[in-house]
Amino acid sequence: MPLPASAVPPAPKENEPVEAVRESAETLALLARRRSTKVGHLSEPGPNGEQLTALLQLAGRVPDHGKLGPWRFVIIDGDARARAGAALARVIENDEGVDQSRKDGARGLFLRAPLCVMVVSATVESKKVPEWEQQLSAAAAAYNLLLGAHAMGYAGCWLTEWPAFDARARKALGLAEHERVAGFVYLGSTREPATERVRADVATRISRF
Repeated sequence: MPLPASAVPPAPKENEPVEAVRESAETLALLARRRSTKVGHLSEPGPNGEQLTALLQLAGRVPDHGKLGPWRFVIIDGDARARAGAALARVIENDEGVDQSRKDGARGLFLRAPLCVMVVSATVESKKVPEWEQQLSAAAAAYNLLLGAHAMGYAGCWLTEWPAFDARARKALGLAEHERVAGFVYLGSTREPATERVRADVATRISRF
């Protein structure tokens, strides 16, 4: 049973002392066994309104050089899933080689899960903070959202797929020209338990300077 939104403590106020370092075996266990769920295995229910609000608050607690908040969240749920899919289908309907199957796939893209959060990298002009750092902050927000959902008891996965890399699709989904999709985070429950997959060998990617 997923945890209620009330299980998420309120965010501290500015300059309020915070317990930023605290031993948590549960957190370590979650990280050690964290696993995305295939989008095709997601089902109802997904986070409700209060739970999603709490998760998005957690998602925003990421490294953010300059306190710019160079990201935003777009919730695609309910009927909006079909509207967003229809917008994508219109984008590609006259493309060479696109058949009905491809159009249907675009229409159903967001219907694969109870809800999707589009995490948008919305960089701003800054003399002190490079664009790359801002993009990394958006990626961290996407992952924080996924981790928070797992900790609350929901399954999820972080995808990009073709709409993230198609300027026409980004415009159809409401992004400004300078904005990019950091990820589509699909959330819900799972039809079947996730199984472990092959992981990169961390030991071969460690060195000392």
